[in-house]
Amino acid sequence: MAEPDAAPTPDPDAARTSGPVPDRRSRRRPDPAAGTRSRGGRHRGGADERFGATLEALGALAKDGAGVSASVIDTSTGRALLAVDDTLVQPVASLGRVLLLIEVAAQLEDGGLHGDRLQRMARDTATGAGLWQFLQESTMQVSDLATLVGASADAWAMNALLSTVGIDAVRERAESLGIERTALIDRVRDRRGPDDAPDASVAPTGELAWLMRGLALGEVVDEAVSNRVLGWLSLAADLSLVAGSFGLDPLAHRSLDHGLQVVAVTGSSVGVRAETGILRGPGSSVSYAVTVTFDDASLQRRLAVVDALRTMGTEVLEAVHLPARR
Repeated sequence: MAEPDAAPTPDPDAARTSGPVPDRRSRRRPDPAAGTRSRGGRHRGGADERFGATLEALGALAKDGAGVSASVIDTSTGRALLAVDDTLVQPVASLGRVLLLIEVAAQLEDGGLHGDRLQRMARDTATGAGLWQFLQESTMQVSDLATLVGASADAWAMNALLSTVGIDAVRERAESLGIERTALIDRVRDRRGPDDAPDASVAPTGELAWLMRGLALGEVVDEAVSNRVLGWLSLAADLSLVAGSFGLDPLAHRSLDHGLQVVAVTGSSVGVRAETGILRGPGSSVSYAVTVTFDDASLQRRLAVVDALRTMGTEVLEAVHLPARR
């Protein structure tokens, strides 16, 4: 993420995929046991005193039967600011696209996908999110499809890219990065039958927050790959959940605005609301993730989840206005 007084630097894909510059004031890796990522598999709980309202809001959802997981990490130091069942693996809807974009970026960097144009195929159709299904253009370059995925979680573009790079390559790349339980396990589908995976992707929030921190530090594969992925994800237009409390323009939030810069990635499906991101502010930067799985039987229940995530967003916003603790 960019320093508060610095302008974003374009990446090799030019302006359409340029994005926030990672915050590299601290490149040291902390002891994993000191961060939110836990290799012991235990569910953990706890929070910095600044996240009291978040604990209360998420706790209320849990009492109502929701599955709740959340993690906030200081990006520079790796210090855990919030850990609520952050090792709990839950469905995260389309958030697995972050892993897909990492693999696409890596193959673009090493020449495996140099200049390729992909054809829109019947096998890739899905009536979910995205714009490609409404466009006349039936072929697009890989980097343009990645832009659509980053901006709108485009279902057709995701499926086309996944068909091209292969789900095994995505899994192997994740494993090589030490991503143990976050997984993209299926393509986007309108309906999931008995022979299909029950969810498109799953993840624990601690691992998601740690992955976003790695992108911010330029450490996911390498700096060039991290910058490409951040560039695509910085286009994401959905600021309806946690990032809805940041006061930013949903359609134009790539540059600094009142000292803030955000990359926010959401995943939504019936009974699932999830978000992971990076917020840099005047005082510090945090990487965060939250997932709520709930009974989506009424609008009131859904709105209660959104309200709780907005509460978390308010406290994330407050946290980045304070200096990082060393």
